[in-house]
Amino acid sequence: MTSWLVPPSSSTGNGRRIELPGTDLWIGAIDKVFVYPSELDIDRFKDAMSRTLTVWPLVGGRFLLLDGGQYLIEMSDNPIPVTYVENTELAAWPTNLSFVAEIPLESFIDEVQVMKLSQDEPLFRVKLTHLVQCGEWILGASWAHVLGDAAAFLNFLNTVSRLYQRLELLELLPVFERRLWRENEADQSFLPIMKFLRDAGPSQEMFKLVSSWEDTHEPLNLRFSGEQLAKLRELASGNN
Repeated sequence: MTSWLVPPSSSTGNGRRIELPGTDLWIGAIDKVFVYPSELDIDRFKDAMSRTLTVWPLVGGRFLLLDGGQYLIEMSDNPIPVTYVENTELAAWPTNLSFVAEIPLESFIDEVQVMKLSQDEPLFRVKLTHLVQCGEWILGASWAHVLGDAAAFLNFLNTVSRLYQRLELLELLPVFERRLWRENEADQSFLPIMKFLRDAGPSQEMFKLVSSWEDTHEPLNLRFSGEQLAKLRELASGNN
């Protein structure tokens, strides 16, 4: 196993602090695994990550709790940890629907320690795994939810992807200021469908509430080639 600390290509956070509203204090991690059928250039990936951290200084920040119960993220321009391992046991990444139940994904993820968030704990971690037998690469990414929801996570990874592919960045760059809602602005009619945010409780109970979909839905795995993805992108843009 090899590990690196990847810093931003230039410091853009400069110690700025962003106050977090209560709706952002969902203390959990979003863990995702991506499988690539071809070679991944580690140096090129680290360069793309370094440049992305410059565009997204919040991700290189730290979670702070000040006296008086004020929660912040300080954009302190820290490096993020990237781990690389070689796996000689797994012949190829399975595509059957029961894979998640059969092989835990934890071994492919260096998870953010959300219960230990401090000035010393990164808010984002990456683990790269090379499946030696088939040549596939697996990117495991762990994202502290205080940085933003899954949409923000996707936009961050999209920036990494575009810089890795040497494509132009999208014109809309991230903005990190939070909208702090005042109590008298709350629309009370939405409270019944937001019980998991409104009513605090033990973590196991909260995770059970938000994962209840597992009892009523089956996973659907879709596999696309590079050519198929290009065609889907073309169709989505209306150029057909």
